[in-house]
Amino acid sequence: MGNTDSAAFAYTGRDNLEAMRHAHRYNAFLEGMVEKAGASHACWLDFGAGTGQFAVPFTQKGRQVIALEPDALLVKELVQKGVNACTDISTIADQSIDFAYSLNVLEHIEDDQEALNMLAKKLKSGGKLLIYVPAFPSLFSEMDRLVGHHRRYRKPGLTRIVTQAGFKVDRCTYVDSLGYLASALYKRLPNQTGVVSPQSVAIYDRFVFPMSRVIDRATSTWFGKNLVLIAHK
Repeated sequence: MGNTDSAAFAYTGRDNLEAMRHAHRYNAFLEGMVEKAGASHACWLDFGAGTGQFAVPFTQKGRQVIALEPDALLVKELVQKGVNACTDISTIADQSIDFAYSLNVLEHIEDDQEALNMLAKKLKSGGKLLIYVPAFPSLFSEMDRLVGHHRRYRKPGLTRIVTQAGFKVDRCTYVDSLGYLASALYKRLPNQTGVVSPQSVAIYDRFVFPMSRVIDRATSTWFGKNLVLIAHK
């Protein structure tokens, strides 16, 4: 990455990833969502691949995935796992990607508009983009600060910056309605540390998240802990 690129994409995937390994249903939901969106597309870009939570299984399934991750140590680990990975988005040819996905990454990047502009350059005409980010600035808490979030999003703001990058938005909806309520309650707790324990993640994932996905069918227009946006170039 050049200097401009590095400033736009300065996210490292190490933040809070260990606890989220226990969110098996949540991760399966994200994996399924990406697979469905990218099913008819050949070359995929994992924008902010981290430890390879998704790039590794997709690669193992035979998908052509390029994992972009600025942490050089994580890239080394990804390559050892058989993933085509790089630290520098400038090494990816313009208009060479059919489908890009970014899961819980954009909120870590200070200049999210420039990051989307870079993504647009890499996608072919007609290429698809999937973005998954935390929702509602009112839910911003110590947990967000601890993991390096710059912001949380609402539909109008996320739609605006994606459109300004040259994409046409197909769908933008809220996800995890019960997660919204849990986050709102958490923010009211005194002496927040922002630490998420593996035990609490596992409990939420097993008992609450499945119910949340059912309720989402009625609430996705109005609220949820996260936003999912699908667009095309």
